[in-house]
Amino acid sequence: MRSIGVAIGIPEPFRTELRDWRRRVGDPNAALIVPHITLLGPTEVPIAQLPAIERHLAEVASGGEPFVIHLRGSGTFRPLSPVVFVTLAMGISCCELLEKAVRSGPLDRPTRFSYHPHVTVAHDIDEESMDRAAELLAEYRAQFEVTGFELYERGDDCAWRQLRHFPFACGGGRPTWQDDGMR
Repeated sequence: MRSIGVAIGIPEPFRTELRDWRRRVGDPNAALIVPHITLLGPTEVPIAQLPAIERHLAEVASGGEPFVIHLRGSGTFRPLSPVVFVTLAMGISCCELLEKAVRSGPLDRPTRFSYHPHVTVAHDIDEESMDRAAELLAEYRAQFEVTGFELYERGDDCAWRQLRHFPFACGGGRPTWQDDGMR
């Protein structure tokens, strides 16, 4: 078995900025988790399924085209979950559609919570540090183009590493995952 995840990686310089913020607020996972927008959270899969999963993700990517994400401000899932995050002000619907497409076929899994695209900056730390993170990132701003997504694997050391990048086809028109009933 392997623990995988699918996400939109945050590009530089924002990746380093957000990782540094996570370190500053005391999140011990800052060095283990690359800043990202989750499309499929940690999922255990048999090693033998990886080729089919990669084919599925390549097919999803081939039907996509670039879109813009604008990060703005902070939010939290507390008290439901001990998480502070940077919010998306633009690109939410594209992330939602992409998440549905990724979570189909061999990655069709039940979800515990409704999908809410975000970038985690603090998780499972003391309340005071969570409050500080929310306050410090209340004015955070970043904008970038998403040109694909990544498949990650969690290693034995609990660090997440990119296995493969899936670029969008960049064709004209609407992404096929918006037109094939996966709304």
